[in-house]
Amino acid sequence: MKNIFRFKQFSVDQSGCGMKINTDGVLLGALAGGREPERILDIGGGTGVISLMLAQRFPQSRVDAVEIDPSAAETARRNFATSPFADRLRLIDGSFQDYGERRDLAAYNLIVSNPPFFLNALKNPDHQKKLARHAEEGFFQELMQFAQKHLRWEGELWLILPTEAALKTRDFAAGEGFHLTACIEVRSFAGDLPHREILVFSRQHKKKDTASLIIYEAPKIYSEAYKDLLRDFLIIF
Repeated sequence: MKNIFRFKQFSVDQSGCGMKINTDGVLLGALAGGREPERILDIGGGTGVISLMLAQRFPQSRVDAVEIDPSAAETARRNFATSPFADRLRLIDGSFQDYGERRDLAAYNLIVSNPPFFLNALKNPDHQKKLARHAEEGFFQELMQFAQKHLRWEGELWLILPTEAALKTRDFAAGEGFHLTACIEVRSFAGDLPHREILVFSRQHKKKDTASLIIYEAPKIYSEAYKDLLRDFLIIF
């Protein structure tokens, strides 16, 4: 039986792929972007959830997803083909570093990523999980260099990261001339410290916006803010 997660406008098949839908991905898919972006790039697209959510939110946009893991890439390709947005979605196999070397690569209005986040941590022995969850610090520096080359002047880069990785990534971003224009701190419960940060970078210097998102109001009970954010996507709301 296929492992299928059903959204309101599309389904996500995860059969044969070790990467599962997680809170980080749906938060980024629901929040990233502002004005209608013409071209969107999802770096590390996994099974395609973030790209599908962005295609739903921005009906005039074209969305590209880069995925290095062959199994996840094939799963994403199937999910794109069976979605209502198939004509606006494209899957690119391989690393974003290799993709960035293409001479015909046009600049993007919006780049998003839910990237590997265990910096210099003990590597997971499972190869798929290793690709999905681990990165050396050079990964984030290369990500910022890619954005510096392939993001339009007025464009934005959105990332969701654990707090420790977010702190280091801010330094890499500043080194490539990016300004932090927004930060959303994600907490499980109101009294908790943030466990994730959604960071928004731009070349344009703007007043930084800060916000907080609480996922649960009580154990196993989602907050109203979380439900409102995902009401257009998840069938459970």
